[in-house]
Amino acid sequence: MKYIGIDLGGTNIKIGLVDLETGTMLGSKSVPTLAREGHDAVMQRMADLALEIIAEHKLTKAEIGGIGIGVPGLLDLTNGTTKFLPNLPGNWPDIPLRETITKNTGIPTAILNDARAITYGEWKFGAGRGVETMACFTLGTGVGGGLVINSKLHLGSLGVAGELGHQTIDYNGPVCGCGNHGCLEAYATGPAIAAMGVKAVMQGLTTSIGKLVNYDLNKIGPDTIAQAARNGDAVAKEIYNQVGMYYGIAIRNVCVFLLPEKVVLAGGVAAAGELLFEPIRKTLRERTNIVPVAQVEVVQAQLGNNAGVIGVALWAKEQIGK
Repeated sequence: MKYIGIDLGGTNIKIGLVDLETGTMLGSKSVPTLAREGHDAVMQRMADLALEIIAEHKLTKAEIGGIGIGVPGLLDLTNGTTKFLPNLPGNWPDIPLRETITKNTGIPTAILNDARAITYGEWKFGAGRGVETMACFTLGTGVGGGLVINSKLHLGSLGVAGELGHQTIDYNGPVCGCGNHGCLEAYATGPAIAAMGVKAVMQGLTTSIGKLVNYDLNKIGPDTIAQAARNGDAVAKEIYNQVGMYYGIAIRNVCVFLLPEKVVLAGGVAAAGELLFEPIRKTLRERTNIVPVAQVEVVQAQLGNNAGVIGVALWAKEQIGK
């Protein structure tokens, strides 16, 4: 039995046909979300994609155990509806996503927050294989997260637990998009890292960051700053030291109350590798005395852009039970 995973993004919809015996993608495709056309059009596009990938692989609907959809925002898992999707026009309040896709495809469907889907995929088939307790941070334009506790995806009583990016790391900090002050997400997203690089260039600090993009400040991103840091740029290194410290504080908090066997970092920002991981580990060592934090492995995710698709396909299998 094969399963379909769909990653609904603000820019693109990615779909994959997944073999859950091995965690491998048998086929995938991506199309623009075109979210401004409205939720009905986007849901129809997802349903059409599911039917297309089934036909392309010469399968029947009966050979598909279910469809899983990873969604970027707040969901009502009990009713299968979206509650608030901040990156999609209209925010999708109370949209019957699960029911609509099931009706339009004739295939049972399950939904899950996209960061939790990445967490689940990495735990089962990626960097978290073999552990019972794991935390995952997804580092990109926002900071998402998820928890696996005793080999179960932990969602809490309302299905929304695991928002690791919205823990407070400085109660006097800047306002976060969620309305709180000083969340990790207010400090350490991809755009926040880019802004640090732009600020350094505009202040006239001695750095090669601007030169790498011919002084087009709009082109400065986390990868630009990482490249400068690897080339020995002291300003760029300090930016990643600072960001790593922020992540280290957040991971320290998770270690104190959960003590996971592994902490997995996924997403584009995590591609900085040791530029980020070294200050994270340093912060953990310096700030954690109450639990044996040296036993916690902080590692990079392994499944790349496929993690969410694989994870939500796995979730669909568990929820639908075929």
